Amino acid sequence: MRTMTRRSVTGQYPDVKPELPPRSRGVIALLEENCTVCMLCARECPDWCIYIDSHKETIPAPPGGRERQRNVLDRFDIDFSLCMYCGICIEACPFDALFWSPEFEYAELDIRDLTHGKERLGEWMATVPPPPAHDDSGVRPKELESAAAALAKTAAGAGPERPSRHGREAEAAAPAPAEPVEPAPAEPVTPEVAAPEAPPTGRRSLGGVVWAPEEDER
Repeated sequence: MRTMTRRSVTGQYPDVKPELPPRSRGVIALLEENCTVCMLCARECPDWCIYIDSHKETIPAPPGGRERQRNVLDRFDIDFSLCMYCGICIEACPFDALFWSPEFEYAELDIRDLTHGKERLGEWMATVPPPPAHDDSGVRPKELESAAAALAKTAAGAGPERPSRHGREAEAAAPAPAEPVEPAPAEPVTPEVAAPEAPPTGRRSLGGVVWAPEEDER
């Protein structure tokens, strides 16, 4: 009923551009810098209309490091005569290299010219609308809740502040404090014991008892 009672309005296209919904699917745009040639989009495409070629490039080794290799994108073509605009390639891309563009005003006189390369796909990146802002009244993502809980737990269980690396180095370089010197204990004085006098000549000494010879006793 609402449609029947609504007055029809004729769009004055192309003189007046239509107002498209925010998630309109016009054409697929490519952000070449984000593509790592993982081939996931080409493998997941049900129409097999994505063609990718690449080669490996050696990155010089930094001081103390080793050489690395990376994939360089040579060809990224999409045959729009086969594409059914399902968007599986955009959803499968893990590096945000493919986007939907609302651009729909593209056409070719020959169907063979509907295969567009990475240069043409890159030009459509300028027409990709920015992502919508987050809804403040919506449910926050679980990842943000988990990160906030972990941060609060870390702040609550944090111990005393540890000294910085430079502080530890300065502390290690400082001279150690001098240890107190304890006075040496005095040696006990042993009283001198007088040596026992030698018994007179002709007498025997046994255990400190002096025995006189038998001639004196007589």
